Amino acid sequence: MAHIPRQVPNPSEIFDLLKFKTPDLNLKRARLSKAQTIDDLRVIAKRRTPAAAFDYTDGAADDEISMNRARQAFKDVEFHPSILKDVSQLDTSTEIFGGPSSLPFGIAPTGFTRLMQTEGEVAGASAAGRAGIPFALSTLGTTSIEDVKKANPHGRNMFQLYVMRDRSISYGLVERAAKAGFDTLFFTVDTPVAGARLRDARNGFSIPPQISLGTVLNAIPRPWWWWDFLTTPPLEFASLTTTGGTVGELLNNAMDPTIKFDDLDEIRSLWPGKLVVKGVQNLEDSKKLADLGVDGIILSNHGGRQLDRAPVPFHLLPEVVREVGSDLDVAMDTGIMHGADIVAALAMGAKFTFIGRAYLYGLMAGGEAGVDRTIEILASQVRRTMQLLQVSSVEELGPQHVTQLNRLNPRQIDFDVREDRGGFV
Repeated sequence: MAHIPRQVPNPSEIFDLLKFKTPDLNLKRARLSKAQTIDDLRVIAKRRTPAAAFDYTDGAADDEISMNRARQAFKDVEFHPSILKDVSQLDTSTEIFGGPSSLPFGIAPTGFTRLMQTEGEVAGASAAGRAGIPFALSTLGTTSIEDVKKANPHGRNMFQLYVMRDRSISYGLVERAAKAGFDTLFFTVDTPVAGARLRDARNGFSIPPQISLGTVLNAIPRPWWWWDFLTTPPLEFASLTTTGGTVGELLNNAMDPTIKFDDLDEIRSLWPGKLVVKGVQNLEDSKKLADLGVDGIILSNHGGRQLDRAPVPFHLLPEVVREVGSDLDVAMDTGIMHGADIVAALAMGAKFTFIGRAYLYGLMAGGEAGVDRTIEILASQVRRTMQLLQVSSVEELGPQHVTQLNRLNPRQIDFDVREDRGGFV
């Protein structure tokens, strides 16, 4: 048995081990600094936000299968690092839709954002501008086009367009965004009607929030949220003149289910910048859009908030990039919760990625400072993942660095149409 000599501890050595950290009296900064992941920010956001508003962000359509599959797809990734390469100098910058970004991700358009936290899109646009990444404003945003431009006067602003039943509203927004200097238009095509947002229905979530016994009880541990909501300017929407009702009712009353490929020509005639189609979910549509000469597409199933069981954008990515990647910029969103997800998407051919829920978790956790923390966390994870893969720039990433471990292999069915049954076997 080994003999380890022992001695009476020296008091001075003990005192050297006692290093007490000076407490941070700025409570917001203290709680945000403890968040090391987007999941950590989500925990803080849930604690600070009423259930209905939090669930509107956190939830998806129907059984939320699309959202969960998208996240699982990124977890089912195997990286293949190189060795003995100098990664002391790292370049995370890239170009997307004709302009620069200091990081390979931007902030996606989100609706009703000031309901999550009253700083809303101003916080997102300001944080994006500081970080040198694009910010996208939704048609259903709660901050005007002009105020977003003021918040991010020198950065890249993009506008996401829903085509409304009253086309003059949509076209007027396009003209305002162009006048304000927004450089890219996202024509969104996956929302002819609202998806079944069951969490919202169960929570009785409406715009604006209605105060009931349930909301009062839920507000007791979150007085700061209600104080902010009740003492800041009323919610204003870029396109909606009436705001009473559930989110689904508002969307169904506003959206035009008759939009088609021909509408691209009208929008193109109004828009002087880059035209991108958001919500593409199959290869054939990607090829058709490339033939029509759009500047880019965003593979997206709307964060799982529209058609449940829709294709996973990350799974669709390699095939689309192979077919049309040389003709237009292919970006993607949905399911991104870690910087490694972003790196995996880039390696599989995406030119760029957009974050939605991750940004909103930061916003709910701490307003503008929380969005800064979201960007900081993801940027750190992107850099670390790239260095551990031993690549020094975004351009070096390729399919050799990642394998998609696909647990959703399609079942092969031999179709044999029979005249007597009209079916298949």
